[in-house]
Amino acid sequence: MVLVALALLALPFALAGAGTTWVRVTNLAILFILLSLGLNIVVGFAGLLDLGYIAFYAVGAYVYALLASPHFGIHWPFWVILPLGALVAALFGALLGAPTLKLRGDYLAIVTLGFGEIVRIFLNNLGSPVNITNGPRGIARIDAIRIGELSFARTDSFLGLDFSGPIKYYFLLLAMLVAVIFINLRLQNSRIGRAWEAVREDEIAARAMGIDTTRIKLLAFAMGASFAGVAGGMFAAIQGFISPESFVLVESVMVLSMVVLGGMGNIWGVILGALLLSFVPELLRYTVQPLQQYFFGRMLIDPEVIRMLIFGFALVLVMSFRPGGLWPSAVRKRELAARSEDPA
Repeated sequence: MVLVALALLALPFALAGAGTTWVRVTNLAILFILLSLGLNIVVGFAGLLDLGYIAFYAVGAYVYALLASPHFGIHWPFWVILPLGALVAALFGALLGAPTLKLRGDYLAIVTLGFGEIVRIFLNNLGSPVNITNGPRGIARIDAIRIGELSFARTDSFLGLDFSGPIKYYFLLLAMLVAVIFINLRLQNSRIGRAWEAVREDEIAARAMGIDTTRIKLLAFAMGASFAGVAGGMFAAIQGFISPESFVLVESVMVLSMVVLGGMGNIWGVILGALLLSFVPELLRYTVQPLQQYFFGRMLIDPEVIRMLIFGFALVLVMSFRPGGLWPSAVRKRELAARSEDPA
């Protein structure tokens, strides 16, 4: 663990030798890990299929953008906005969970999909007649995170630490990731985590054992959404600009793929899946075009098309040969083994 910690601390400086591009990709990968760990609570622990998870990410990002930008002339410090964004996202999660308590499987997926699209459409259209979100133009000049800022008024004279580069953000995101992993581990081994697993396995049996399934499922939606809210706030601070186009359905599908690929219910598997689906597409982006030019001397097919074909084919192979994910949880392994022995 000490060697892993030292490697993570040295990673951004090693990547910075080739420019800051890969440091930014690493920061984005950490954000996806935060999102995946939040969705893993809903999908992996509680067994509730959520296709609109990116909406909570958008809520956290817009809470940060509206309260830390010239859009409304508000410049609150990040230590106030990030918890507030998590709280608002958790509230939205509970609002989503309340009308869907009796839904499972495909029906729940369709409802959550609709919720994600509703949030994106609202963000697109709340630019008039009262300009709240600035519509499709998005919000720009979002304040960077400052540590040591106690004032609620943005000033030029600042004596603390200003996160103005990707390497600084890397260490902040890494510290946040360690905290989220610790919370997830504590949740999984807690009474609440065991209640989530009981609801996932058999909701009727869980209710018969005295578990308040309504409260437990609402708690799963709210807890998972709060992680997405924090990640959204960090995304807004790092990018400095957000728009509704950053929170489309494809992003929700990507985060769900990370959870399924890594191994639903296994925290370390989810982290592995998020890392693979964050870095492999970028690696393909940088290898497909040079290979085409080397072998054919010109571009025959759009590199983006080839990249997505390879990416999709790899996912199909993994899911065919590893249906439990690359690193499934022990419970998931037993489930798949039991189904293979007795399909009925």
